[in-house]
Amino acid sequence: MVNVYCLAFYFSLLSFLCQQSSTATHILTSSQPLIDGNTIVSQDGTFELGFFSPGDSSNRYVGIWYKKIPIQRVVWVANRNSPLNDSLGVLKIEEDGNLVLNRGKNAVWSSNASKSMEYPVAELLDSGNFVLRDVNDGNSTSYLWESFDYPSDTLLPGMKLGWNLKTGLNRYLSSWKNYDDPSIGYLTYGIINIHGYPDSSMRSVWKEYYRSGPWNGFGYSGQAKYEFLKADFVNNEEEVYYIYKLKDKSVVSIVRLNQTNSDGAIQRITWVEPSRSWVLGKSWPQDFCDTYSICGAYSTCNIDGAPVCNCLKGFKPRSPETWNKTDYSKGCVHATPLNCTKGDEFLKLARVKLADTTNTWVNKSMNLNECRIHCMKNCSCMAYTNYNISGGGSGCVIWSGDLVDIRQFNNTGEYLFIRMPASQKGHSGSKTRVVEIVIVTVVTLGMLLLGLGGCFIWNTKRKSKASKSELKEIVEDKDPIVENEQDQLQLPLFDLVSIKASTNNFSDVNKLGEGGFGIVFKGTLEDGQEIAVKRLSKKSTQGNNEFMNEVILIAKLQHRNLVRLLGCCIQGEEKMLIYEYMPNKSLDFFIFDNTRCAILDWQKRFHIIVGIARGLLYLHQDSRLRIIHRDLKASNVLLDTKLEPKISDFGMAKIFEGDQIEGSTSRVVGTYGYMSPEYAIDGHFSMKSDVYSFGVLVLEIISGRKNRGFYHPDHQLNLLGHAWRHWSEDKAIKLIDKSICECDSYNLHEVLRCIHVGLLCVQQRTEDRPIMSSVLLMLGSENAILHPQRPGFFMERSPLKGNELSSSDLTSYTSNEITVTMAEGR
Repeated sequence: MVNVYCLAFYFSLLSFLCQQSSTATHILTSSQPLIDGNTIVSQDGTFELGFFSPGDSSNRYVGIWYKKIPIQRVVWVANRNSPLNDSLGVLKIEEDGNLVLNRGKNAVWSSNASKSMEYPVAELLDSGNFVLRDVNDGNSTSYLWESFDYPSDTLLPGMKLGWNLKTGLNRYLSSWKNYDDPSIGYLTYGIINIHGYPDSSMRSVWKEYYRSGPWNGFGYSGQAKYEFLKADFVNNEEEVYYIYKLKDKSVVSIVRLNQTNSDGAIQRITWVEPSRSWVLGKSWPQDFCDTYSICGAYSTCNIDGAPVCNCLKGFKPRSPETWNKTDYSKGCVHATPLNCTKGDEFLKLARVKLADTTNTWVNKSMNLNECRIHCMKNCSCMAYTNYNISGGGSGCVIWSGDLVDIRQFNNTGEYLFIRMPASQKGHSGSKTRVVEIVIVTVVTLGMLLLGLGGCFIWNTKRKSKASKSELKEIVEDKDPIVENEQDQLQLPLFDLVSIKASTNNFSDVNKLGEGGFGIVFKGTLEDGQEIAVKRLSKKSTQGNNEFMNEVILIAKLQHRNLVRLLGCCIQGEEKMLIYEYMPNKSLDFFIFDNTRCAILDWQKRFHIIVGIARGLLYLHQDSRLRIIHRDLKASNVLLDTKLEPKISDFGMAKIFEGDQIEGSTSRVVGTYGYMSPEYAIDGHFSMKSDVYSFGVLVLEIISGRKNRGFYHPDHQLNLLGHAWRHWSEDKAIKLIDKSICECDSYNLHEVLRCIHVGLLCVQQRTEDRPIMSSVLLMLGSENAILHPQRPGFFMERSPLKGNELSSSDLTSYTSNEITVTMAEGR
């Protein structure tokens, strides 16, 4: 009987193998182990499983990657915390039915499945899921084990991110430590608050970095939807998870958790076949307001606002002193304390990302009115809203405790009803007479003060009107690029008297620097806030167009890596821009100084490079306007107290509207050494012009040398040519600033990759240069990247002749850094 049973099994197994393929390349059996050098491939050829070594590491791991994509993208790693140091590993199915990675007699990794099967096989599915199942049972609910239950840093289509409440299994992403090491890093991304209002969060052990907002029936309340995928969120008694599927199966798009990208990021990356590269679609957190609880409690963050953080109506800063210095972390408090016994009201907030859901209570059967009543009866209830906004809205969510991480949007978001103190009403009883006396007194004093106040207000408005009138005149006489924005301009106007007082009457002691615009002064307002005042020089080559250009652009741009414009001052011939003060001056103050350069170790420099890239990506892609900066250079990158980079000086910037991707001008502006060839010679500019400037800046940050005026005794090359020569000769390490090399902790692989990316950005042909989303992806990944072609402006040391300037002379630059404006024949 046993023999008959065994014979039946073997016939069944043989039939199964024949049905799959003659070579059985997508399965493992107990008699077919996988050795280093061999792979198995999913039936449709999409995924491959085998041994690999990441980056520059010689360690061996078992992983899964895309088979048909030439740039290897590993999506799952088995033994990520237990690498092999040689090629003697064997992946096999043991007698108990578990998958085990052995080296000799030692087990390095195991599936550790709790159940066992008599005739198990391991199969790599077309979805990228590696499953252990019975040979005769393809039911997914019967899998003994599956890789989708134990993600690495990548969320594939069809993979669940979240919890199995019956077993306690939590499926979450965990970052790689770095390009060469897939072991578990410090970042995780997963579903939280599963017993209240579930949310997704990127965090470490010690800090929360980003929160998507809860699922509202259509999507996460803090994220835009993707049209090319169908996402869903399941929340029932057995499971809580997020899942997505691609509408077009030919599209390759994944979610990846990347800790090597500055503070870390959740990235949506897509393979683009025509360019044969991974392209970054979105990255979260994507701007200042995406940073978790950046504005503290009871406040909203609006990336288009000025200031960015604002207390909710009826609330005030907990610490006015720190708030006025743009430190919003302490948040806000009720201006009038709540009094639950006398009834409260609710403030309706529209178009917001809902507050942190840590302290929430959910009832899916209530309607919104029932939810309000329930909240009103509960003195600990701070806010309420619908659980699901689809189908007209349903369910109830109630918040207790402080409300944090609320973001304001312009065209999307949800409603949130926030508890407020009851409106002040008249009092009765024994206090009536006192109230009457107070009212009479107040009215009398009010009438007296009204006249004085009216005079003051009239005088103030007269001055303000004059300033606004002058501002309007400038707007009406401006460059056409800003015509569509003038009606939307809302910017605080500072009066000249307060600016003079803040700068000690523009004292030389307060002078911070000087440029093509004029002089920049440090100022201190009456409330103690430090500011930087950029005063337009009457002799400046940059006139009203540049001034107005900067006012309109920066007033509408808000990003953690862009300098923040607080307001402007226009009175008579005086025209000034008021910025947040940057105590660490500009990037060139550090990297080009033999002493101060040591302050910026490699970790800080890499953080600065990534920050500048993020700022440019925002300008090119993520802001409401598509902006070409046209004058990106080291002196236009300011550093705050934490050495966070802030791109500044938008006087030369251009707005692209609609689908416009390039422009041209006969009035070339910018700085020698940073201008791209096509712009400097022919006046053509595009996003790729800024990419070129960024590449120059990257090479300057790494080398500590200026591109303009670069000198080397052995050749006539500029910094770009010098870097290219070293790269081509595999001697790129010679380009690195000595102050970086003297630090033991710097990551050589990371530095060399940045040089590689910098050279890709300064290539001669615009079509060869990457876009900024690809730049960020390359900086934050270990993927193979293309070999750079020869840079533009390769040679540079022929002196200019007199005042002549021709296209052939544009490879030579003066030693003084100035922003230039030149007319050029076309």
